[in-house]
Amino acid sequence: MSSTSEKPVGVIGAGNFGTVIANILAINRKVFLYTRDEQTAARIKSENQNKGYALHPNVEPTHDLQQVATQCDVLFPMVPSSHFREMMRQLSPYLQPYHILIHGTKGFDITLPDGQSLENITRLTRQQVKTMSEVIQEESVVVRVGCLAGPNLAKELAQRQPGATVVASHFNEVIQLGKRLLRNDRFQVYENNDIVGVEIAGVLKNIIAIASGALSGLGYGENAKGLLISRGAVEMVYLGRALGGDLKAFLGVAGIGDLVTTCNSPMSRNFTVGYRLAKGEKLPDILADMTEVAEGVNTVRIAKKCADHYKVRALITDRLYKVLFEGMTVEEALEFLMRYPLNVDIDFI
Repeated sequence: MSSTSEKPVGVIGAGNFGTVIANILAINRKVFLYTRDEQTAARIKSENQNKGYALHPNVEPTHDLQQVATQCDVLFPMVPSSHFREMMRQLSPYLQPYHILIHGTKGFDITLPDGQSLENITRLTRQQVKTMSEVIQEESVVVRVGCLAGPNLAKELAQRQPGATVVASHFNEVIQLGKRLLRNDRFQVYENNDIVGVEIAGVLKNIIAIASGALSGLGYGENAKGLLISRGAVEMVYLGRALGGDLKAFLGVAGIGDLVTTCNSPMSRNFTVGYRLAKGEKLPDILADMTEVAEGVNTVRIAKKCADHYKVRALITDRLYKVLFEGMTVEEALEFLMRYPLNVDIDFI
């Protein structure tokens, strides 16, 4: 479709990551950066910056969803998972089958029966847990869907430090388009056809990142972190396969690559949650203090209940759940993990 090549592209969600991706896209194309709030759009426009990032001249802030959908064939939704379905419902009336959506959200969407909440339900099945690509398809006529995943720390990308992302989709056309729009001399784009596996890897790694932050907060060194990351990767594979992902997605840039980056970075929101927990702060206080969502907290809840349903051994997830929601101390959780008798190192290959 030749018209795609001249049209502007839209980024939905003006958080850190949305703003930085808008700037990367703007190197090659005009970009609409959508934010729900009229005042925020006006402020970004007048200050020509957002979240501390100067805006590329090709980025135009807007709060008009219809304008974005009408003028752009390609949209990049970058909205936290808790708002994602609602955003899709607002966007859906303006979408056509020709639209292509490539999202960058690392979280799950949960569908529960009336009267039930994540707090009072004990188990979750894959039917109740949706990735964002599945939400897009449930809520709209869009067929060609992709996702961005990988070690994408917004601050480093904004400084134009070398980085990479994975564009995953069942459609080769979506992958090639994503590469064309995003690639530049400092930003490499890899491809993957297992979109669900890549999405699940990107979500589950946030759990291990919280645990890694907790290790650092307790003052443990690199040996302990190496152990955590390698055991965490195994856990991601077990849980990810139970949820329908393929092994390869977890061993690539979107899995191991993202895992290592997030587990080593004080810039990561999930790492920060774990770090502050280990320093003795309470979860509600930490979350109230953060300007952007740490997806991993909700993911721990969801992953624990999926692991219980599918009878997957997910020790790190299980202990973290107890720390976050049942009052166990970080020290107690770590002591348990270090004592647990695991004889086999890798048994999934």
